[in-house]
Amino acid sequence: MVMNDRLQKVMAHAGIASRRACETLIETGHVRVNGSVVTTLGVKVNNSDRIEVDRVPIKRESPVYFVLNKPKGIITSVKDEKDRKTVLDYFKHKVPERIYPVGRLDYDTSGVLLLTNDGNLDYLLTHPKHEIKKTYIAKVDGIPDEKDLDRLRKGVKLEKNIKSAPADVKLLKKVGDNDQSGLIELTLHEGKNHEVKKMLNAIGHPVEKLKRINFAGIEVENLEPGQWRPLKKREVRDLFELVKNR
Repeated sequence: MVMNDRLQKVMAHAGIASRRACETLIETGHVRVNGSVVTTLGVKVNNSDRIEVDRVPIKRESPVYFVLNKPKGIITSVKDEKDRKTVLDYFKHKVPERIYPVGRLDYDTSGVLLLTNDGNLDYLLTHPKHEIKKTYIAKVDGIPDEKDLDRLRKGVKLEKNIKSAPADVKLLKKVGDNDQSGLIELTLHEGKNHEVKKMLNAIGHPVEKLKRINFAGIEVENLEPGQWRPLKKREVRDLFELVKNR
């Protein structure tokens, strides 16, 4: 499978330097692709291209793909300035490749999170224009009625001049003492920051607990919070099938 990615990203993933430092190496003539010096940013390379930095070939990582059942209270980041635990801590000393999360889950949101070193697939799965499906279970304050749910199905105003896209929504059940909370399943096709929370705030039923149960067809199945597994070959194939015509 041939996967094109930006030269500076491939170099960074190979551990040459930071993305910005790799861009400087390219612009100053230190990098060759298939024997020719490249000084233009944005050049795409694939797995068959030979990349050299100061005449030394870089070591390319094979693509790897994982799914983590992200616990609540964990940062979705490669590292955190406040030295809080991140999702990569679960993979430390167990996965040698330089992986990173595909998209984000809020600090207090749990559930399905993909991680990979495949920049091409990461781009395809996270770019808004590709409208990848994401399904959440939200425990909300109060019980939304059908009028509330219809507003979510049509899209609600989140901020000035910003409206959510239509969502697939259903009330699963009433929970809590005296049925004071509701469980809602929402499937979205976009991924604005804190979008689910903003949508439910907009209809007057703020989120008490939020979990993503499906991302691009991938689920956590029997994984406990903090557990992860490699994606199956079939799952990887299905992801590329999902995005190939987008």
